[in-house]
This record gives sequence, structure tokens and C-alpha cells, in this order.
Amino acid sequence: MLVLSSPSGAGKTTISRRLLEIDSNLTMSISATTRPRRPAESDGRDYIFVSDDEFDQMSARDEFLEHAEVFGYRYGTPRGVVEGALEAGEDVLFDVDWQGTQQLAERAGEDLVSIFILPPTREELERRLRTRAQDSDEVVHERMAKAANEMSHWREYDYLLINEEFEVSVDRVRSILTAERLRRDRLTGTGDFVRELSEEV
Repeated sequence: MLVLSSPSGAGKTTISRRLLEIDSNLTMSISATTRPRRPAESDGRDYIFVSDDEFDQMSARDEFLEHAEVFGYRYGTPRGVVEGALEAGEDVLFDVDWQGTQQLAERAGEDLVSIFILPPTREELERRLRTRAQDSDEVVHERMAKAANEMSHWREYDYLLINEEFEVSVDRVRSILTAERLRRDRLTGTGDFVRELSEEV
């Protein structure tokens, strides 16, 4: 389970999409949300768009691995799809905030790897938010104000990445993912493999 977190506009979603394009063993965890769908988004691909009542029912049935409220809307990670992907041997990518990361860490333990992404400057973060042209000035100011609180949680993550150049950032996340996949305790069946090698010597 690989988590990417960042203040809104710092690049985690763009990096996530690129990783999914180039890594066939990585699948995206799609969150359920109560926020309205944006014009370029589609239900079931970007998010699972649900009503407040539907979200309440899913939460009551303990269907979320994590859930949180962000900017007045609720987001949650459905448990079933994630568990199915992990059982099939796939790694699962999460685009969640620090609250969701804390909840996932409680449930996943050592199976979770977390990366916090920072913008190169505060000015660049604001520029990226305005370039998206999806939010009003009021929302941009609200996101900028919240960014300071979000960035204060960087110490809770395994890795820290300053997103100055997109392709460099993608390469660094891939390096982290490769290294974590090669950790001895993640390599299932290695004991039997080594025993077979030893018998051949």
C-alpha cells in the first residue's frame, strides 16, 4: 500500500496518474466522495460519487479503510476493492491526506509506505492552484490557508519529496517503490527459494 499525500496543488494526483501509466503492477484506490463531480471527472474512474446518506450507510457498515472530511466534503476508501487487489498480488496506490494516512497506518502497519510531497515554494503552490482554473479565489485562499496545517504533518511520513520537476519526482517515487518491493520481509517464498539453491550447491 503506497500513499502519496500533499497540500492541494502540490502534484500528488499528477504524479499518481503517471505512475499508473508506467507500472502495470500498481492499481489506484478510488475514493468515495460526497463532493460534486467536476466536468473532466467520471464516476468510478476518478471517484465514486455518493450522496451524504450513501456515505453514512457505507460508514455504518464499516466499508471504509479510512475516511475524512476535507473542505466540507467527505472522502473514504472502500475496503473491498483494496483488499481484492492486494490478494491478487497488486500494489495499491492511495491519494489521501494526512488524516487518511494515519487511519491506513493503524490498519496496515508495515504494509504501508508513505510519501509526502511538497511544492518547491509557496508561490508555486498558489500558481498551480490558480492554473487549474477549477476553484474560485475564495477556495484558493482557503486551500492555501489549509496547506500550512497539512505540511506540518510531514514528519509522520516515511519519505519526503519536493516536487520541483515532474519527471524527476516520478522517477524518485518509482525508486522508492522499487526499493520497498525488494525489502526482504516483502519477498514471499524467498526462504524456499534459498533452500533450493543451497541444496544444489
